[in-house]
Amino acid sequence: MPKKEIILKHATILAAYLLVVWGFYRLLFKLPDNIEEIFIKPVIWLFPVLILLRIERAGISSIGITLNNLFPSIYFVLGLGAIFVIEAVIINFVKYGGGLNFGANVGSSALFTSLGISFITATSEEITFRGYLFNRVWNALGNEWLANITTSIVWAFIHVPVAFFVWKLNLASALLYLFLTTLFGIGSAFVYARTKNVFSSIFLHVLWEWPIILFLDTN
Repeated sequence: MPKKEIILKHATILAAYLLVVWGFYRLLFKLPDNIEEIFIKPVIWLFPVLILLRIERAGISSIGITLNNLFPSIYFVLGLGAIFVIEAVIINFVKYGGGLNFGANVGSSALFTSLGISFITATSEEITFRGYLFNRVWNALGNEWLANITTSIVWAFIHVPVAFFVWKLNLASALLYLFLTTLFGIGSAFVYARTKNVFSSIFLHVLWEWPIILFLDTN
């Protein structure tokens, strides 16, 4: 592993790259979700991570891709994920006047297809943010919570374009979404710090995203 200054520099470059490139992509293009998540996002998000790993001469275990603590990670995440589900059900119940509108945002895609895309999305985003960015910043700063808060704020900024340009949320809804996104980023990094396994963050990401897809109306 390179010196801490170099690691922090790499993390800063990657964060700036994502903010600019992904932001402009969201502003200028809108392809079907399956194309974006399966092909475009892995290229834009994961390819730079692979380049940095090669430069650092680091293995994939350095970004949390490991079988260590896999099953404890799953149990831990299921407990936390239940909180997201309960929260979404309550919001949906209130939003639809005492009824539940299951699958409001699944659209024309089959349920399992949408679930598969969610896992692909979570894999790209969590390997990049928790596996690489949070992990590297934590290693460089030596302070878990400072690294957590810093990278979670960047995580929220990454989602600004989708809130305004894709979903076209009003200001209040966008701010609420970005606040909740920041909280999720903090939670995901917290889980990663406990397990040192990026799959825990991936599973948590899906459990966070699916209550939104099934219960919450982002239109």
